[in-house]
Amino acid sequence: MFRSKIGGIGHYVPEWAVTNDDLSKVMDTSDEWIQERTGIQERRYAKKHTETSATMGAKAAEIAIERAGITKEDVDFIIFATLSPDYYFPGCGVLVQRELGITKTEIGALDIRNQCSGFIYGLSIADQFVKTGMYKNILLIGAEMHSMGLDFSTTGRNVTVIFGDGAGAVVIQPTEDENQGILTTKLHSDGTYAEKLAMINPGAHGGYHFDKMGLDMDFGYDESIKYGEIFLTQKMLDEGQYYPNMEGKFVFKLAVQKFPEVIGEALETAGLKTSDIDMMVPHQANLRISQFVQKRLGLRDDQVWNNIQKYGNTTAASVPIALCEAWESGAVKDGDLVCLAAFGSGFTWGSALIRW
Repeated sequence: MFRSKIGGIGHYVPEWAVTNDDLSKVMDTSDEWIQERTGIQERRYAKKHTETSATMGAKAAEIAIERAGITKEDVDFIIFATLSPDYYFPGCGVLVQRELGITKTEIGALDIRNQCSGFIYGLSIADQFVKTGMYKNILLIGAEMHSMGLDFSTTGRNVTVIFGDGAGAVVIQPTEDENQGILTTKLHSDGTYAEKLAMINPGAHGGYHFDKMGLDMDFGYDESIKYGEIFLTQKMLDEGQYYPNMEGKFVFKLAVQKFPEVIGEALETAGLKTSDIDMMVPHQANLRISQFVQKRLGLRDDQVWNNIQKYGNTTAASVPIALCEAWESGAVKDGDLVCLAAFGSGFTWGSALIRW
């Protein structure tokens, strides 16, 4: 059985940098308010009607493929993680395949819907495929275009100020080097409080989940309406229910609990200690969360890579973007023990340990 490694890595962020002061012009917020709560100073927004999650993912993928020393035609499987797909369906996996011009090989494409944990989930899947010898060059992409679906008003500021656009990609390959590669991945989920961080409408639920849970949520459904007419109602439009919602304090408390737990679990499986970590790359959800976890684990500032200040939360793209920047800067070197961790909507969370 082979071990899998990251053979190439790349990232892409749009040119347009949107500062906190820019957002304060369209909603009641301020640079001080945003930085105090999130640590974010600016984020990137893609070009509407020109860039998408798939096109940004393709740009990151081209860099990763080149650095892996292969051609696009050598890719034998695609995994695409996002919560902001180009279409409701089909998924972005086939779209990025087309964008890269590798449709003739008719390779498989898998879409991951685990939000902020999507890249970690995808990494775990790719790891298993390579270990068993099923594939040799798996292209794993995390990409997001949040700016197309945010509420740019004071009502939506708690969510809108956090998110940005971008993409990261890696090529997962086999290695026979016992001192290199993915050591372990750990995945978890708990759907009990799924609606605490969600974009509920438009959807095909017809209010089912809310009735079942006894939640007091009126989404304007009329039982007399024929099936096929309840995907998007006038009430949803009038009340802006098609925007993401988040109970920030609840999410924060759960995240700072699960991050250290899942990291500790990975270390225990690998027979390692926190002190063995050379670089931790957390999902860039909130700088305050990263700082809390860093303190809890007893890591120095130079052992944790944070770039949320520049890009905001790019959910499924945040781990590969940050990992790529850390590697490009020389902060991740051959032989280093790298720890990846993420927590997101669902709720889902996971970690990975990699010997670089």
